[in-house]
Amino acid sequence: MVDILWRSVAIGVGGTVLMDLWAVLLWLLAGQGKPNWAPVGRWFWHLRTGKVFHDDIGKAAPYAHEQALGWVSHYAVGIAYGVLLVAITGPAWLAAPTFLPAWIVGIVTVGAGWFLLQPGLGIGWAASKLPNPNKVRFLNLAAHTVFALGMYGTALLLA
Repeated sequence: MVDILWRSVAIGVGGTVLMDLWAVLLWLLAGQGKPNWAPVGRWFWHLRTGKVFHDDIGKAAPYAHEQALGWVSHYAVGIAYGVLLVAITGPAWLAAPTFLPAWIVGIVTVGAGWFLLQPGLGIGWAASKLPNPNKVRFLNLAAHTVFALGMYGTALLLA
C-alpha cells in the first residue's frame, strides 16, 4: 500500500514538473506570460473564509505568502490527480502504464480549472471574461496533455 501511495505521489509530481517546464518553455520561446501562481495562492487563502468566487482576485485582500501558497497548492493538486489516476487504474496500471488513462485524467481535470478555479479568480467559466478565451482554453488543454505525458512518463520510469 505504501509503495502504491509513494508511486502515486511521484506520478503527480512528475506530471506537474513537466507541465511547469512546458509553461517556462512557452514563456521563453513563445512569449506567453511568465508562470505566476500568486493569484492561485490568494484564491486558496480566501477559500478558508468560504469565499470561492471572486469578481477579480486581484482586488481581494492580499496574503503575504500567496506566491508560495500558489506553488504548494499547484503541486498538491497535481499530486491529488496522480493519486486519482492510480486509484482509478489500480496497481496493474503501475506495472504496465499506458498513456490513455493518464491522458483521460489530464483532460478531465481541465474541468476543475474551467469551472472552479477560473471563475474563482474572476476570469469567468472557461476564461470567458478574457479577451482571448479560446486561446486560453487551447493552452489549458495543451498543458493538461503535457501533464498527462509527465504522469505517464513518470509511471514508466517507476515500472
